[in-house]
Amino acid sequence: MSYTVHNIIDSRKKQQKKSFAVLIDPDKTGADQVEDLMPICREAEVDFIFVGGSLVVSEHMETLVQQIKRETDLPVVLFPGSPSQVTPYADALLYLSLISGRNPELLIGQHVISAPQVRKSGLEIMSTGYMVIDGGAPTTVSYISNASPIPADKNEIAVCTAMAGEMLGMKLIYMDAGSGAKNPITESMIQSVSKHISIPLIVGGGIRDAERAYRTAKAGADIVVVGNAFEKDPFLITEIGKAVHSVSQVAINDL
Repeated sequence: MSYTVHNIIDSRKKQQKKSFAVLIDPDKTGADQVEDLMPICREAEVDFIFVGGSLVVSEHMETLVQQIKRETDLPVVLFPGSPSQVTPYADALLYLSLISGRNPELLIGQHVISAPQVRKSGLEIMSTGYMVIDGGAPTTVSYISNASPIPADKNEIAVCTAMAGEMLGMKLIYMDAGSGAKNPITESMIQSVSKHISIPLIVGGGIRDAERAYRTAKAGADIVVVGNAFEKDPFLITEIGKAVHSVSQVAINDL
């Protein structure tokens, strides 16, 4: 790629272009499924492939990333749940700091441990303020992080947390209701956070259909992330891709 992944994300935000990222969990996706999935992603004009999960117990993540790279030229971004989920075959890494919690291990502790390995990987590192939002049900990320999520109706806490992340130098803010969330993050919270930060906002968790994806992008998410939904119906990717990208067109027409 001639530009860094962050350059692409930042440029799309400045152009008011909404982005769609498909999140692939190595524990739930095999190489044969990737072969079928990538043509659908190309047709749906997916912008990024995220790879990772809160608890990756399979041992084929590196092989899976290599398979994805063979099947597509889309940017492949690691979304790691631990320092072990790093492979140099991807393009970039979301270096997540759990700014919504008070667990020092996930705020900086694990980063200290992983720093030499991450630096050695040669990956593009994108410091990301990670915010877990209550999705109405216990999720793997809340259990693994041992941190209470931000209440779904506390917009002011989410806003102040995101602002602090930006002022601390984070390049991205990622608001996540978590895999298996009963409820997606409210449009009101997304809108409030988006208005108070200038860096790109990523939103995921609980987004199961095109309408919700559209409303998430319309509310202010720069990148809409969908994972669980497509595992049951891969062709849902096409519908969601159209919905997310249509928000960009609406924004252009409103100028």
